[in-house]
Amino acid sequence: MVVNKAYKFRIFPNKTQEILLAKTMGCSRFVFNHFLAKWNETYKTTGKGLSYGACSSELPNLKKELPWLKEVDSIAIQSSVKNLADAYSRFFKKQSAAPRFKSKKNRVQSYTTKHTNGNIEIVENKIKLPKLGYVRFAKSREVKGRILNATIRRNPSGKYFVSILCETDVQPLPKTNKEVGIDVGLKDFAILSNGEVFENPKFLRNMEQKLIHEQRILSRRVKGSSNWNKQRMKVARIHERIANARTDYLQKISTHIVKNHDMIAIEDLQVSNMIKNHKLAKAISEVSWYQFRIMLEYKAKWYGRTVVAVGKTFASSQLCSCCGYQNKEVKNLNVREWNCPECHAHHDRDRNASQNILAEGKRLLSA
Repeated sequence: MVVNKAYKFRIFPNKTQEILLAKTMGCSRFVFNHFLAKWNETYKTTGKGLSYGACSSELPNLKKELPWLKEVDSIAIQSSVKNLADAYSRFFKKQSAAPRFKSKKNRVQSYTTKHTNGNIEIVENKIKLPKLGYVRFAKSREVKGRILNATIRRNPSGKYFVSILCETDVQPLPKTNKEVGIDVGLKDFAILSNGEVFENPKFLRNMEQKLIHEQRILSRRVKGSSNWNKQRMKVARIHERIANARTDYLQKISTHIVKNHDMIAIEDLQVSNMIKNHKLAKAISEVSWYQFRIMLEYKAKWYGRTVVAVGKTFASSQLCSCCGYQNKEVKNLNVREWNCPECHAHHDRDRNASQNILAEGKRLLSA
């Protein structure tokens, strides 16, 4: 199966390359904002927007008016126009909000360039990028497949990363003849119907006191000063460390589950509604259930597995997995274990829920 797969690496540009990166990001942002303003103006006067072709044809004239646009990668500028056209396309299909102007004050800056005539390639521990030349990078694994494009990003912590999108062939995994239901929670992150339990590491809670301490120092600094910027980067590094640890944990769990099961049943949770509960909002946001589901779905698609989403109204915790009796008293989250009054089976709340999710997933799949 041919899929698009991204490889993310940290790059270490020298001072000259850093300056060129800043110029390229600035020019890409300028072109995006320039055509967004023209697009909005045209829409107000005529009731119709512009098109990618119309904007792209104006780029040569814009470069003549502003010669500094020629200093940076031309494909990156072209890509920013394409991104604007795609953003409007999603907006008109009601898939997202209207595109907004990009700010240079945004701590995350990026641009995308396409692979043409070998302008992007990897040679040992260096990557060749348009205009930049060879940049040293942390090569943690081999890049497999045909390179399509590369996105260079500067994080709030000041670190630079490159995401290389490749077209690669992924082979389905051998069948395991195993099925599993997953009940996600807050006490434990995931409870599987086969009895396997993945704990909730609570990365944010473990780093919270250090984060509060550094944020308190930041609040006392004069905004915009050198010391304020140094402290801002300290806070950004803590946030980055938390996010990286969480993503790494989710990647490992999702890969383990997909490799060892042919069919995976999960709950179709409405996380956006659940976080409206102010008592649990922080804990729910920290576990990243939605991100975990996305990982399961795309990995299952790659490796020939099946993911079935069970409806949010399905009473997985209340039903007895042995006889089907519904115990409405289990709605209370404090009830962690209960006995079925019909068949007298003893249930652990989360294990029982995962078994019910598996049974419902199998029923939906057969239907």
